[in-house]
Formats: sequence, C-alpha cells, structure tokens
Amino acid sequence: MDSHIARAVPKPTPVSPALLVTLALLAAIAPMATDLYLPAFPLMVEELSITSTQVQLSLTAFLVGGGAGQALFGPLSDRFGRRQPLLIGLTLYVAASIAAASAPSITALLMARLVQGFASAAGMVIGRAVVADVAHGAEAARVFNVVMLAAGVAPIAAPVLGSTLAHLIGWRGLMLVSMAVGLVTIPAVYLSIRDTRPSAHSGPMAGRGGLRTALKSRDFIGYSLASSFMLAVLMAYISASPFLYQTMMGLSSFQYGLVFGVNALLLMGTGLVSNRLSRRFPVESLARNGLRISLAAIALLALLAASGAPAVALALPLSLAIGVLGLAAGNITALALDAARGAAGSASALMGMLQFGVAGIAAPLVNLGGTSTTLPMTLVMLCFSCLTYAAFSYGTGQSSRRAHP
Repeated sequence: MDSHIARAVPKPTPVSPALLVTLALLAAIAPMATDLYLPAFPLMVEELSITSTQVQLSLTAFLVGGGAGQALFGPLSDRFGRRQPLLIGLTLYVAASIAAASAPSITALLMARLVQGFASAAGMVIGRAVVADVAHGAEAARVFNVVMLAAGVAPIAAPVLGSTLAHLIGWRGLMLVSMAVGLVTIPAVYLSIRDTRPSAHSGPMAGRGGLRTALKSRDFIGYSLASSFMLAVLMAYISASPFLYQTMMGLSSFQYGLVFGVNALLLMGTGLVSNRLSRRFPVESLARNGLRISLAAIALLALLAASGAPAVALALPLSLAIGVLGLAAGNITALALDAARGAAGSASALMGMLQFGVAGIAAPLVNLGGTSTTLPMTLVMLCFSCLTYAAFSYGTGQSSRRAHP
C-alpha cells in the first residue's frame, strides 16, 4: 500500500477574499515578468547593441532561475514556514527587477533576470502550498481555479500592456512595472498570509523528508505528472500557434491576437464553470471529463492533419481541445497537493520542476516538421494528451481503491 503524507483530512477552511487576491497576485508575478517586456525586444536590441538571440536569452535566464528557485523555496517553506521565505523571495524579486531595469549591458541583464526568475519562484511554489494548507478537496479546487484564472489573464494582458507602454517608458520602464507588481504584493502577503504550514512537519528535516514522502504517494505522482503533461499540451499549442494561425491560415498579427485571446478566454471560462460545478460534482469527475473531451478533440485534430485537411479546418476542434482543459487544470493541481498534505511546499516545488521540464521538451518538438504542416503539432499534442490521461488514471486508481476497498 502507498504511503501518504497525512491520512487525516482536516476540515475545509474558507479562503478569505484578501487571501484570494494575494494568491492571484503571486500567481501573476512570473507571467507578467516574462510577457510584459516581449514587445520591447526590438528596442532592447537597438539600445544595448545586441542580437535578437541575446535578447531571447534574457527570457531563458528567467525561466532557468524560476526552475531552480522552486527547488529551494518549496523545502524552505516546509522547514521555516510559508511567510518568511515568501517575503524574502518577493524582496529579492523587487531588488532584481531594479537591477534589470538599470542593467548597463546584456551580461548584467542576464544575471539580473536569472535572479529575478529565481526569486519569482517563491510566489509560484509557496502560493500553491498555502492553498494546500488551508483548504482541501472541492474548496481547494475552487481556489486553484480562481488563482489559475489570474495566471491565465496575465499572459494575455501583459503583451498588450507592454506594447502600449514600450514606446512611452521603454523596456527599462517595463522592468519597473514588473517590479511594482512585486512591491504591491509584499504588504498583501504581510497582511493576509499567516504561517499556514502544519506544525507537525516543522524542523530541520521537514523539507527533505516531505519530498521523500511525496515521492511515495501514488496519488501525488499521478496527478503531478498529469498536470505536467497537460501543460506540455498547452505549450505545444502556444509554440505552434503563430505559425498555424498566421503562416498557414493567413491571419494578420492582429487577427492572430484575437483568436489566441478567444482560446485563452475559453480556457479561463471553463475554469470558472468548473468552480461552480465543483459544489455539486466530485472534483475528480470534472477533471476526468475535461481530459476526455480534450483528448477526443485532439484525436480529431490529428486525423484532420494526417488527412491533409486545410489548416482552417483545425480551428474549431483546437479551440475545444484547449478551452475544455479549464475543467481539469485547477482541479488536478488541487488533487495533487491534497495528496501531499503536510509537505505542500516540497510537493509544490516538485510539481513546478516537473512542469518546467516537460513543457520545455514539448515546445521545440512542434517545429520539427517546419512551418508548412500541422501534423507535428497535432501529434505532439496527442501524445502528451494520452500521457495526461494515463497519469491521471494512475493517480485516481489508488484513490478509488481507498474509497472502495
């Protein structure tokens, strides 16, 4: 029988509006820092006298730092509590943002972005852990659905805001806007987040032991892998979408932005629907149905691509495949961390590292066949969608046996 981090399930705790807003801010910090300055890339090339590849390295540095930061802040929050590491991370993020805004060279910028990404991980990993500490089951799923809504709005709004402000305040000003988001979040954390870490898991070995215990939980492993594979499905779509909509479908950049935004709104909308339905239906059932519908739509996409159908024929099933994942995303995260109760910081860190790693594999695969065919994108999405459903079924299998001995 699998070992579980905590067998006793505490009574759900309603999450206050102030805490919910703070968690949403924490979830939005990293997407804002990665997407806000994208429209300013040409300005950076000109001002710093560098190549476009060097500018793109500033994004890579942030992502590398984010992956490393999750490995540290999660276990630290299990050992020292949620609040202190979170405040330290946010303070470091603000300082790194100021350094990035004043960077005199590309080398200095890359170093600042590496630290900025590292510090931003505190918000991602500890924010998830706080939710797992104060809520479970359907309540946790509802909170994660709202938090992920904020995380989904940020990548849509940030490039629009960045393109509006880039010529007014420059790329350095955009870095300061990212800094301001972190600065506002510090008092919000101080006022609304207490040390929610279960006291029974404090001490010098809490983070390390919690991670070992999480790795023994079939539920946690299955749901975490499902979450990572599902993110890979989304990343495959995001990476291929500019070529699909603009090169193959012939849409303008403005039309592409509209279509991409509609699909993102569908994803967020089904997340809100899931939030409502979780009051009446089991969280596992909602997630499973979302994954099933998405898998069926992606299978249709692959068939259309293999048959040589025009790219425009993929538009509607692609929107369905992406949009319906809102039924699963927040719910799977809640299920994973509910299975790792008591060591949520370490478990959240492991989830984050898995997501970064798997999503990083998916992105380049969709371009293997060039930009004139939709088949690579659909096959990559289909493979990762199948893996998502298999991993989810692996996680729910143990839960079902416990519920029905």
